[in-house]
Amino acid sequence: MSNEEDYLQEYTLRSWLLTTDHKRVGLLYMASITLFFFVGGAAATVMRLELMTPKGDVLGSPDAYNRLFTMHGVIMIFFFLVPSIPAVLGNFLLPLMIGARDLAFPKLNLLSWYVYMTGGLIGIWILLFGGVDTGWTFYTPFSTMFSNTMVVTAALAVFITGFSSILTGLNFIVTVHTMRAPGMTWFRLPLFVWSHYATSLVMVLGTPVLAITVMLVALERLFHIGIFDPKLGGDPILFQHLFWFYSHPAVYIMVLPGMAVISEIVPCFSRRPIFGYRFIAGSSMAIAIFGFLVWGHHMFVSGQSMYAGMVFSIISFLVAIPSAIKVFNWTTTMYKGAVWLDTPMLYALGFIGLFTIGGLTGLMLASLGVDVHVHDTYFVVAHFHYIMVGGAVMAYLGGIHFWWPKMTGRMYPEIWGKLSALIVFVGFNLTFFPQFILGYLGMPRRYYEYSPEFQVLNVMSTAGASILAVGYVMPLVYLLLSLRQPAYAGPNPWGATGLEWQTDSPPPVHNFHDMPVVTAEPYDYSPEAFQEEHDHAVSHASR
Repeated sequence: MSNEEDYLQEYTLRSWLLTTDHKRVGLLYMASITLFFFVGGAAATVMRLELMTPKGDVLGSPDAYNRLFTMHGVIMIFFFLVPSIPAVLGNFLLPLMIGARDLAFPKLNLLSWYVYMTGGLIGIWILLFGGVDTGWTFYTPFSTMFSNTMVVTAALAVFITGFSSILTGLNFIVTVHTMRAPGMTWFRLPLFVWSHYATSLVMVLGTPVLAITVMLVALERLFHIGIFDPKLGGDPILFQHLFWFYSHPAVYIMVLPGMAVISEIVPCFSRRPIFGYRFIAGSSMAIAIFGFLVWGHHMFVSGQSMYAGMVFSIISFLVAIPSAIKVFNWTTTMYKGAVWLDTPMLYALGFIGLFTIGGLTGLMLASLGVDVHVHDTYFVVAHFHYIMVGGAVMAYLGGIHFWWPKMTGRMYPEIWGKLSALIVFVGFNLTFFPQFILGYLGMPRRYYEYSPEFQVLNVMSTAGASILAVGYVMPLVYLLLSLRQPAYAGPNPWGATGLEWQTDSPPPVHNFHDMPVVTAEPYDYSPEAFQEEHDHAVSHASR
């Protein structure tokens, strides 16, 4: 056994900015994504303050409000939700989970972070020097013919960032195919790897469509070439087809990795092998495939034919089946399990609850008649926040807490972790559940002013956002403070079964002192061993 140092031993700025270690690249993503999350969150906070009263009192003009919610959407979607779990946890964990020393293309991995940062900094520059007022969807003809804001620059930022997703997805696919440890067959892969493999396929196949679409918007705006302008023979609805062909699968780029995290946490903290391993693995692939077939359900009122609407409605119902399989199997895994309500498990339970509400309201939106009634209202806002924020962010926080000891060698204070999980869950529901009612009653989205009868529910939503903000800031504080503690987490504080738990915490530079050989199925848990390790971890966390 060698005495190889852990990957955090070198501290110089050069060692971080020129690193090709997948673990360090994952932490670079973590730092930058956290920055963008709080920038996007600050924009949301100002929006909620604006909406506390029916008349615009904070920002002073509808134009400023339009620019604010556009930048909130652009930053949160493209610079936080899409890359969060794949780029941070996927980068850090995927090679460890399959017994590899690194990703297949380490230099390409570092390049993807620089590409991401280039797009992100352009996005921040737009926010500071003018903004965009089109909404994150860049709908034509407004974006190409009427808006006088920085649409071309925003399209450039999204275009550049898309290449970061493509490079990451390509790297993951090649790594899973070529670098698995001996004995790591496809059906011994952790479900985390299965979900990231499916997500990578969507990234590689779908993201180029978005890149081409925003490039066409820029070309149309600059040179009037007649792609989306009806006066020149173009079709503005074509933009919606192209945009949603990527952007609906993009929902699964955000949620599938979240499901991956939950599939690791639930069996570990239930002390049972996961129920229906092959069904969960297959459902990830099914979601990735079905995700490309349902873009038209965003366009029920855009003028597409009734028959097309019916087909997209039926397929949208079908995509719920693999999602329901996952929820059923997680729940069944917990049934009769020895469930430990540690912080990661609390976040996992929060994910299942919020994702279920988001999924059920998604079925309502897949119904033609209901969708027409609530189209472009706050019902839609609440639905996609339950899926993309309630789901993805709960899973991201759960994953950060679960693998924090592996990343840093430190345990965090468990009491603060549980409190933050509770505050996030309460704050999230108080923020977004009233918006279901607002939408059902007819309050439209994207409006600067609204009718006075909607104020009570808007005040509730703003109060919830304040609580939610506290819940989001707390982990940032106590996780950073935990870095000041001596390293004591041990290699496997949760008694988990994956390969990543069979190496040191933090891991050595090349992941393993001796390359592992896989001889057992995943998720083979021992309750007795867990009890001893769990008590050890909690006693250190409470110091």
